[in-house]
Amino acid sequence: MKIVVIGGSGLIGTKLVTRLRALNHEVIAASPSTGVNALSGEGLQEALAGAQVVVDVANSPSFEDTAVMAFFETSSRNLLAAGKAAGVRHHVALSVVGTERMQGAGYFRAKLAQEALIQASPVPHTIVRATQFFEFLGSIAEAGSHGGTVRLSPALLQPLAAEDVAAALASVALAEPVNGMVEIAGPEKRPLSEFVTRWLTAHKDPRPITVDSQASYFGIPLDDRSLTPGPGARIMPSRFEEWLTRSTLQA
Repeated sequence: MKIVVIGGSGLIGTKLVTRLRALNHEVIAASPSTGVNALSGEGLQEALAGAQVVVDVANSPSFEDTAVMAFFETSSRNLLAAGKAAGVRHHVALSVVGTERMQGAGYFRAKLAQEALIQASPVPHTIVRATQFFEFLGSIAEAGSHGGTVRLSPALLQPLAAEDVAAALASVALAEPVNGMVEIAGPEKRPLSEFVTRWLTAHKDPRPITVDSQASYFGIPLDDRSLTPGPGARIMPSRFEEWLTRSTLQA
């Protein structure tokens, strides 16, 4: 089967490409660095020729409100049009658990717009909504850092490993389209503050930590439902402490 991975050189894309190639599929790792640009349309027609599946894991280089909306709307329109012309049978896109509950941020408004375009397209699709990745806990700490102190929300989080995201996407890509959404999450639901505090401790970060129910998440207030999946989510296997031990040993 020919599968095109848009964003194939990124964190998730590289892992997904490796998995699919190990299963003996013909996989195109599509990104601007390989001559395929979903935003401009460059190389899309050639890359998608003969493809049965497209998996879109590309992310915007800018999270500024106007730029991120332009990225997801333009790239999705280009991909869906090229996919329809090429006869693609399954369009898979990676999105975020809680997108509709996080509309105070331009990034999530852009992701919701992307989802709407996919849902309105005649190309059969599956949208995979993932919870936050373990790999981004450091970025959450940085976003909550003010005056040398890290302010963290106690709202619940159910994060997962990037490797598990790639595994779930591979499984979805090789299955029939559901023409709807699939949620994926890690096996442990705990306060965001606990996950980030443990990450900071493992990385010997001495900054003091304040747990504050008013602390925002990239400027958005949180509650226990904001970033956690519904009851039908697919639970992936990697546990946080095991991942943290491996990642710190490899650092």
